[in-house]
Amino acid sequence: MTKHIFVTGGVVSSLGKGLNAASIGLLLENHGLRIRLQKFDPYVNVDPGTMSPYEHGEVYVTDDGAETDLDLGHYERFTHAITNKDCNFTTGSIYHSVISKEREGKYLGKTIQVIPHITNEIKDCIRKLTNSDTDVVISEIGGIVGDIESQPFLEAIRQFGQEIGRENVLYIHLTLIPYLRAADELKTKPTQHGVGMLRQAGIAPDILICRTEKSLSASIKEKLSLFCNVERESIIEEKDVRSSIYEIPLLLVEQGLDEIILKKLHLKKKENPLSEWTKMLDTLMNPERETEIAIVGKYIGHKSAYESIYEALLHGGISNSAKVLKRRIESEDIEKDGADKHLQGCKGILIPGGFGERGIEGKIAAATYARENSIPFLGLCLGMHCATIEFARNVCGLKDANSTEFDANTPDPVICLLEEQKNIETKGGTMRLGSQACKVKRNSIAYDCYHKELVYERHRHRYEFNNKYKDKFASKGITFSGLTSDGELVEIIELKDHPWFVAVQFHPEFKSKPTNPHPLFKGFIRASLDVH
Repeated sequence: MTKHIFVTGGVVSSLGKGLNAASIGLLLENHGLRIRLQKFDPYVNVDPGTMSPYEHGEVYVTDDGAETDLDLGHYERFTHAITNKDCNFTTGSIYHSVISKEREGKYLGKTIQVIPHITNEIKDCIRKLTNSDTDVVISEIGGIVGDIESQPFLEAIRQFGQEIGRENVLYIHLTLIPYLRAADELKTKPTQHGVGMLRQAGIAPDILICRTEKSLSASIKEKLSLFCNVERESIIEEKDVRSSIYEIPLLLVEQGLDEIILKKLHLKKKENPLSEWTKMLDTLMNPERETEIAIVGKYIGHKSAYESIYEALLHGGISNSAKVLKRRIESEDIEKDGADKHLQGCKGILIPGGFGERGIEGKIAAATYARENSIPFLGLCLGMHCATIEFARNVCGLKDANSTEFDANTPDPVICLLEEQKNIETKGGTMRLGSQACKVKRNSIAYDCYHKELVYERHRHRYEFNNKYKDKFASKGITFSGLTSDGELVEIIELKDHPWFVAVQFHPEFKSKPTNPHPLFKGFIRASLDVH
């Protein structure tokens, strides 16, 4: 039978449930187990696809085109688990499904209630990952215990444990032990209250993972064990990591969390040291050189807005035994102060994806700076659009060139709406999404990175390069090194007579792992290290 682990949170949000779920997945994979991970989010949006990055951070896109929570990025970076549309559900998606079934008459006229209809729908979503190819499903419950919107999810996982047998289910609760600096004390009372609320919901946690600034003394662990009714050895201390989230699995394995989980779920232990992960961490912690990359974005003030990009840059550094310093620049600051003030001295420039007109001219100026100063450049999605507009204006002489996203009446729409998007009115889940094939041209920078002619990358966009301008661009020095498999859409552009200038329509950051960095990020960081 497939075993199930549920990860809940208490005291405050943003403690790192997703990182802990991913780390536990890594540890279990290390014992030869086949795992899947999923996230339940209590908000009423159907998915994060229409949410502002300031609200929810980045939208992570899976191969099958699901727009999901950023924690799914952690799942894929830490483990080999496949994520898809069955790995992220929200209150909105749960209610949407139930209401749709009610409208279709599938409930045969019954009164629809939170219990059993909403909770049954949640349990059905959990079961979507349960099959003969999966040993353990790890389900993260977003929010914290005590939130009104979390209650149906807690009730559902309580029922689920009762239905499949308590021996097949494990409840792990992540909590905070706050340190009061003035009193020089760690306080357990918030955790006691949080666990008390969890127990009121009918769930007795099997394991506590305690986020803390200071080490937990034996007496604190005894107190937690007594008042939370958790075995002392099942109280795991998780101090803030020194420098990288990738240290978390080692913190957990040092305290035997993997063995505790295996014992409680009656699973066999397999000796297999985390050699690949440890080797990666050693390279990360002991770089041989360093480089500095400028990220010119619209959402720089919200770190999570570019979560996968920052991680992919780190991965590119690991593959080159280099430390990557990130210079985060608001594109609007370039508009106010000029590119030279903010970009001088950087070894590479990256323009990430995004939507809307704000800050676009600053991104275009950054692309100009990279082109004119021979600085390695990587443009992602909107970053490709900005590089295209810049080249059209400043090299092709189309001074009013633009994207129809920003200027519907531009005389030279070098970026325009995808044909398939022209009749779409709703926003959610309607872009060009998910994994798409890209044919890579030989004798190109892209091919030197991929070493293959056919690759699959994840997309999230509505606008594309306007093919009417291909000949004009080619005559002025642009190489179209990547096209869709039918040759219709431009996927990758490169600049001739430049050390390393690549812009792509897709999001390569979504397929990068610390143990398997994305080829384009490897190449980009390598090129930046050659800048003197």
